[in-house]
Amino acid sequence: MSKPMRILFLTRYGELGASSRMRSLQYLPWFESSGIEPVVLPLIDDVMLRYKYQHGAYRFQDLLFTYSQRIRALIGRQKFDLIWIEKEALPWFPVWFEKWLLQSTPYILDFDDAIFHNYDLHRLAWVRFIYGRRIDHLMAGAALVIGGNCYLAERASVAGTKQVGVIPTVVDLPRYTPKQDYSVTVKPRIVWIGSPSTVRYLMDLAEPLRALAKQQSYVLRVIGGDVMLPGVEVESLIWTLETEAELIAECDIGIMPLHDTPWEQGKCAYKLIQYMACGLPTVASPIGANRDVVIEAETGFFADKASEWEEQMALLLRDIALRERLGLAGRVRVEDEYCLQQTAPKLLNILTDLGRR
Repeated sequence: MSKPMRILFLTRYGELGASSRMRSLQYLPWFESSGIEPVVLPLIDDVMLRYKYQHGAYRFQDLLFTYSQRIRALIGRQKFDLIWIEKEALPWFPVWFEKWLLQSTPYILDFDDAIFHNYDLHRLAWVRFIYGRRIDHLMAGAALVIGGNCYLAERASVAGTKQVGVIPTVVDLPRYTPKQDYSVTVKPRIVWIGSPSTVRYLMDLAEPLRALAKQQSYVLRVIGGDVMLPGVEVESLIWTLETEAELIAECDIGIMPLHDTPWEQGKCAYKLIQYMACGLPTVASPIGANRDVVIEAETGFFADKASEWEEQMALLLRDIALRERLGLAGRVRVEDEYCLQQTAPKLLNILTDLGRR
């Protein structure tokens, strides 16, 4: 009997962090059933992340402990066949130190955000000078870089990574039950899902949402954040893993506004995929991975200017048949391309191949 492949997963967060939960943790049952032995060590656990959400920052003593724990794990890296790193192992450490701790053990870097822009586009010149190429140096030494979209993968290719793959951030399909009835017996709901750190994007829609409310009655459901928009009926709900899919499916339109900056170019369109998995039509900014996920007038619409946001949302609120057609097409698209059941076998093949080599 062959020895199972041991992989050390250095995730950024625990289950509470969406990026870690979707990019690696939801794959663990698939890995284990295929003979892979995963060992998970988050940099920021759920307790630390909750503290940051409540107080705005991490405690220094917590960071000191978790960094020392990670360094100890890297010193013992020889016990593992591969190291899976979400973004970077030791943020803000000198890159030579991180590469020294990674030497002689092949590692994979996984990105769902343009984390390199935290360094190369930093407002301080000395940070750009010292750290600007930090992520590129790590990419160049990786056995594999996995990007959640083409923008991230292109950066890895330019950096000289040996092997680059694109695997989008996806949903576990059985968790998302598509809408069965598109008729509205109460006020229609427009939904946005996210976190306290990303709810700021909704502020860009304050004017079109207010103008829309003057035309037609609706409720804006905000899951995972809290926002006040004068003239708009807002329903702010706490996010939980157990209820997120159900809360989305109760709505009628899903929205994903973004700013047009290099950082947003690297973002994955996970919100849109969640909406589409529930059978909702979408309205989104035509930025980054949004352009790959949404098929214009087939699964949803793009909106750039305030007038376009108001127009597209008003159209969907008025037309039940259109919402149903786009929503059903979106669900099929998720089943075909943006679910764990499609991406997990591909990822397993990549890891198995790396393990053999």
